[in-house]
Amino acid sequence: MEWVCPHIKAKGRPEETTLHEHLLLVGNVAEKIAIYSNISPQIARLGAILHDIGKTSTVFQQRLTAKKKPDTPFRHEIASCFFLALFDKGLHAALIEMVIAHHKSVLYDAGKKGILDLEENRDDTFELHSKDWESWKDNALELLDAFGIAVQDISIKEAQASYETVVAYCKGAVLERGYSEWRGLLMAADHFASALSDKTDDCLGGIFKQPKLDFYNRRHELYPLSLKGASSEKKHTMVVASTGAGKTDFLFRRCKKRVFYTLPFQASINAMYKRVKKDLATDNPDIDVRLLHAASKIVLEGKSKEEKVIQGHVGAAVKVLTPHQIAAIAFGTNGYEAMIMDIKGCDVILDEIHTYTEVTRAIVLKIVQVLKHLGCNIHIGTATMPKLLYNRIIDLLGKENVLEVQLEENEQEQFNRHIIHKIDSWDIAAEVIARSVNEQKKVLVVCNRVKAAQEKYTRLKRLFPETPILLIHSRFTKGDRDAKERLLLGLDEDGRPNGHFNTSTEACIVVATQVVEVSLDINFDVMVTDAAPLDSLIQRFGRVHRKRTKETIGTYKPVYVLPPPKNDKEAKPYDIELINRSYDVLPNGEVLEEKSLQGKINDVFTEIDFLTIEEHSVFKETGKWSIDKLTHNSKAILLELLDIDSVSCILEADREAYVQANYEDRYKMEIHTRYYVVKDLQQLKDEYGPSPFIIPDKAYNNSLGLIEDLVMPENYNVEYSFL
Repeated sequence: MEWVCPHIKAKGRPEETTLHEHLLLVGNVAEKIAIYSNISPQIARLGAILHDIGKTSTVFQQRLTAKKKPDTPFRHEIASCFFLALFDKGLHAALIEMVIAHHKSVLYDAGKKGILDLEENRDDTFELHSKDWESWKDNALELLDAFGIAVQDISIKEAQASYETVVAYCKGAVLERGYSEWRGLLMAADHFASALSDKTDDCLGGIFKQPKLDFYNRRHELYPLSLKGASSEKKHTMVVASTGAGKTDFLFRRCKKRVFYTLPFQASINAMYKRVKKDLATDNPDIDVRLLHAASKIVLEGKSKEEKVIQGHVGAAVKVLTPHQIAAIAFGTNGYEAMIMDIKGCDVILDEIHTYTEVTRAIVLKIVQVLKHLGCNIHIGTATMPKLLYNRIIDLLGKENVLEVQLEENEQEQFNRHIIHKIDSWDIAAEVIARSVNEQKKVLVVCNRVKAAQEKYTRLKRLFPETPILLIHSRFTKGDRDAKERLLLGLDEDGRPNGHFNTSTEACIVVATQVVEVSLDINFDVMVTDAAPLDSLIQRFGRVHRKRTKETIGTYKPVYVLPPPKNDKEAKPYDIELINRSYDVLPNGEVLEEKSLQGKINDVFTEIDFLTIEEHSVFKETGKWSIDKLTHNSKAILLELLDIDSVSCILEADREAYVQANYEDRYKMEIHTRYYVVKDLQQLKDEYGPSPFIIPDKAYNNSLGLIEDLVMPENYNVEYSFL
């Protein structure tokens, strides 16, 4: 196709996509989303054509290639609105909502660049954005004409009148409470086309397809849930069952639409993504299974910070993610309307819900509220759950709407697998490990903190120089962690055992953090673990003696639990009282009986403080929205409440390669960590990516991962030009 005005670019180097092509692609995506969402595809396409037409401005085109950006603001979406008069007035509301806020909140933007922020703080906003009007408006009109828009000359006065119309509309919009579907649609379409560029149309055919989930109808006597019926007119699901009972399969059997599958840890979703993709490949040869692997985008503007949940690509048949990424909807962070357009009416699986902290538990309850409001079918899976929390969720969903499934006592007895030993010190643990290595056992050591895991790994490497030892946690680059997960699982590319770690027949040691608690299908002989809350411990135990056969039922393997920490600081990231109560209810030198776990959980979680997050949430218990229309919350509430691994980082040596890399290669270079760890570091500005922080090379190696004590600006390599 021959592009109109090929010298007008939508993006700078390296892609240098023409504006004509970008508008065409965004229009194609917008139409598809609109059809799926039962709103006008014609209006959606018009909004897509108009949304970036302001990039024809000479100011914008010069800034694409400028080495240093001027201090004066220029927002291309404001310039786009100068052409509003070319469209029927009856369409103005929808077009304004799609165009003016597809990047920025119209008010209280983190960088004060929303249209109403600029109106309040400057008196030259229109003049700045209409600079050289006569020299660039004809290019804009030529492009609009190429899309079949009836064009006519627009004077500077007419452009200003359109601008004033938009300002007036926005002033009224922020007095309304709620979200804009049109804004969400355009943001989703723009992100899709910007990320995929010339591959956009190739990928469009596969979006919004319902997956065929017949694979999960498989039955086996060792998996009692596979023998239970999943058919029910009830909309929602609550499954309580032992690890290894077939919970994941059962939850998928309950799904009838597109599926959002959540697990609590960023690290654990990698393995689940690979598993689902493999499970569904035969029945769904062209299935679009997506991993929402970038936790968030943080943009620093002065001292403020803004979280944008990276949407991945709208319309996936199955999307694997963490609950806090869905929580963007409840907190109104940037991109929340786009996620609403994607998730509304879908099946949502909240798996391993027992592993959440107090704060996350409150957020999950809020997510349940908002998903119910959006017409989603909610399917919850748990190994154990305090009765207080269980009842709260059932109340939220309505007992008459929930299919409740649990194992019978005789079924639970088949899952008695572990003898628990309480030990007094790490020195005793080292003796246990030495004995196990001599007996050619596979040993799993689980620590509560990354730093402790790094220290234990280093010590064990010295003690057992001839034994294969692997360290795995969440602070590796994605490329390194993927390689370590493959090594841990011990399978080749065809899924056959290759003798590494999990499939080894000889002694080996794996040192890990909570990343092994969920979804990693590993089967070790011996465990040494830090004391932790009982729900987390139960998950950890499930990585030992995991593979069940008729012969293994009634046999047991050992788990050694270290004493609780001595103070609050050592207990982090957990509550010390919770750890102490959990340790107290564990048997010592005896079998841990599955049928006793529910009682123990209730003894540990004697009360649950359902932390009120109403003040932070934009969706209230009343079912009303409290957020101003066309705005989003720029304060990263999720970061402050959850203290999650929410920011993406890259190594300083990878900076140039990252800028040039495609989506998948960027993923392999990224490390996730907490905002407070990197807040003083350099940040790579990236309009469409996760704007990663730059980690000094000295603070990382591929054996230990990120070394937090070395994450300091003074450790940068002075040879790199960006400093």
